[in-house]
Amino acid sequence: MSDATLHVTSQNPDDFSVQIADQIESFLVAVTEVARGDEPGSTVPFLLLEVSQLLLAGGRLGAHEDLVPDERYEPDTGPDPDVDGLRENLARLLEPVDVYSEVFDPYEPRKAPVPARISDDLADVITDLRHGMAHYRAGRTTEALWWWQFSYFSNWGPTASAVLRALQSVLIHVRLNQPLQELDGLDTDQSDMGDETLEFEAGRVMAEEIGEPLRIRQGR
Repeated sequence: MSDATLHVTSQNPDDFSVQIADQIESFLVAVTEVARGDEPGSTVPFLLLEVSQLLLAGGRLGAHEDLVPDERYEPDTGPDPDVDGLRENLARLLEPVDVYSEVFDPYEPRKAPVPARISDDLADVITDLRHGMAHYRAGRTTEALWWWQFSYFSNWGPTASAVLRALQSVLIHVRLNQPLQELDGLDTDQSDMGDETLEFEAGRVMAEEIGEPLRIRQGR
């Protein structure tokens, strides 16, 4: 067992850093398992549960006083692990509902919604969390907490919140038998469409009345 592992496992389970790290590790493991696709019909509710629990850790980090790292410059953690495989698996599992519409800042007046992908966003969140976990496992607890808090405010917090609303919306439509129109023609990868067009289309599709219900893909 390495010195870093001994450092992690010997910490007080009631310690704030240990609790946050446990919550983040639980999310990383759970989403990786979901992405394997063993239970495709439960992808959306499982992800909703895991993102909700992750945001509890984020809320605790956000409410905590500003954390200050021990060193002026961030120690090198090496290259971040590749998340392309996880992203592609989630995109396949979420294909009918992967693209959603989001408003980045609800306090910015007349800000139009833009298209996003749940699979891309979750991969982005996981990249942030794994980066902090690399510090934590190396015994740099304060550095890990600083990174998780900073990136919560700057990226993964708003991103995870947007994903939570999207997943919740899917379940609301399904459970309440409210039809949801598939976002035909709306694609975050369409380079021939300008930003204004994408924003308009995202808002239009989400606001329109629907025809046929959208069923969550059950896998093949």
